[in-house]
Amino acid sequence: MDGVIIDSEPIWREAQIKVLAKQNVTITTQDCILNTMGKRIDDVAIIWCQLHQLTIAPKEIEIQIIDLVVQLIGIRGKSKEGLYQLLDYLTQTNYTIALATSSSIPIINAVFDKLSIATYFKVVASADNELYGKPHPAVYLKVAKELQVTASDCFVLEDSVTGMIAGKAAVMTTMVIPENKDDPRFTLADEIFESMIEVIDYLKEYN
Repeated sequence: MDGVIIDSEPIWREAQIKVLAKQNVTITTQDCILNTMGKRIDDVAIIWCQLHQLTIAPKEIEIQIIDLVVQLIGIRGKSKEGLYQLLDYLTQTNYTIALATSSSIPIINAVFDKLSIATYFKVVASADNELYGKPHPAVYLKVAKELQVTASDCFVLEDSVTGMIAGKAAVMTTMVIPENKDDPRFTLADEIFESMIEVIDYLKEYN
């Protein structure tokens, strides 16, 4: 969801930077990209607490980040290029659409409300409800089970290395729209695209 459906990765980074600043810890955008991009919020909070030996409970960091992200999405959240075109194409061509995200339910609700897209999704799954978050494939396998399809029949669309690994581990065809297309780790993906418009073109040829 984050970085694929909505341009929220900058919002996540801003929230982490501001919340940690309250603990007198300075982190950068690059720190967020390297350490927490694509990870579940409880893992994010634990990572920062461990890296900076914070005495505050990770759960409190988690709550503060979520609250700020929800607020910022409501103020300036924007869909990624081609989102509505892709959702409409998938619907018209009888694909079943599901969301498998590391984000918590309050974030999912904020995004769905901001972009008015909830009706497109047959299944919505948060990694919060799994024992392990991405890069573990649990949330993707959960979605396949709920859709009553085999994993190999699923397409995954991701933007992060963490998410890509989860999709590949689930043995799903994993496509990426990465922020940094030159990152060599994305060579593991089945397909690399610049935008969701390119995904539509690919699926037309695939079909």
